[in-house]
Amino acid sequence: MEVHKNSQNRVVEREPSKFPSRLGMALLIGPAGWLGAYVGLAATLLPSQIGVISPAHKVALVALFSTVAMTVSTIANIVFGALSDMTRSKHGSRTPWIIGNSIVSAIFLVFLAYSKSITLMLVMWALFEIASNGVVAPMVAQISDRVPKKWQGSISSFYAVGMAIGNYGSGVIAAQFLNNVMTGIIFFAGWALVLGLVSAWLAHEPSNVGDVQNKITLKEILANFTVPTHNAKDYYLALIGKLLMVTGQYIIVGYQLYILKDYMNLNSSAAAKTLALMSTCLMITGIFCPAIIGPITDKIHRVKLPVAITTCLLGIGAFLPFIDPRPWTMIAYGIIAGIGMGCYSSVDQVLNIQVLPDKQSAAKDLGIINLANTAGMVLGPIVAALVISLMGYHAIFPIETLICFIGGGIIMFIKSVK
Repeated sequence: MEVHKNSQNRVVEREPSKFPSRLGMALLIGPAGWLGAYVGLAATLLPSQIGVISPAHKVALVALFSTVAMTVSTIANIVFGALSDMTRSKHGSRTPWIIGNSIVSAIFLVFLAYSKSITLMLVMWALFEIASNGVVAPMVAQISDRVPKKWQGSISSFYAVGMAIGNYGSGVIAAQFLNNVMTGIIFFAGWALVLGLVSAWLAHEPSNVGDVQNKITLKEILANFTVPTHNAKDYYLALIGKLLMVTGQYIIVGYQLYILKDYMNLNSSAAAKTLALMSTCLMITGIFCPAIIGPITDKIHRVKLPVAITTCLLGIGAFLPFIDPRPWTMIAYGIIAGIGMGCYSSVDQVLNIQVLPDKQSAAKDLGIINLANTAGMVLGPIVAALVISLMGYHAIFPIETLICFIGGGIIMFIKSVK
């Protein structure tokens, strides 16, 4: 926002007339970095390494890694969001945290690459998750901070395209490192570091040293770490809907390597080829769809129904491998789910911003609502592990469908957003 003084010498805000394309590019590159590293490891490289070290307990161990990651991520997302809300510096409130945590998260991934035991891997993975969420919470808050409402759909499309590149492009890359996991993890450490730093540079956040800062007291500090309670019903409906959608998505993503090998009986080479093709389909649809839907959302001023429909579309795609346990159904899932997730990701952030109870605590509140991303990424494999152990691989597909349909229904109960 630009600032000027009116005739009464009062400071007022004026929306910029120029589309913030540089910030858009920053918000495309940023999530491609942190999410690419997370998904590349969580969906492919970690399960592969765990399967080598402890093949008899691999399903339970993937669930354990997910549980630990969910716990630390939930806390870290809120904490770093609140800390960035309170930060005043010549580089703004978000940039110092994005740069610092990009560096730290890359360091922990390098240590993870050289870890030879499950215990040490688990510790490094947890520390990486903490630092990575220190990038996520401040980064996404920049949409609320700096983007006028008339462009939020379009800028969210940039963020969605970055998410698609990170989410699905990482699968194509990670599949190439299945025979050399250590090198793959180091690659993703460099990926997350470079793209995090480039994102911060492109965002070029202005100084906020002169911004009003409430006196820092114990009461004020605690207030920055509390969850919203006033005028927050729609906020929590959006959070629950998002959590269910992402949980459903990662029921398959977290175990896709095992689905191809153990459910569809593919060998390692065929599984790697199918993973790469599936990830390519997801990436193409994930990039193409949000690039179209975001600007359309700005034109029609509707976000609730598109979010609900695209959540359900993911569930429809997930049902196909239940019907026929052959590789083509996973590829078809990649196309259908990719369309749904691509459209979803471009309008979801707009919905999240529009249901915020208080703009002054945007990063903390978005950190809470966006931890549904991280929590869903982690909770999905936990649900999958439970279902697999009780009913077998075939049951995870209708379970995902059910979860996504419930999530889409919850979104429709939001009243304050069209």
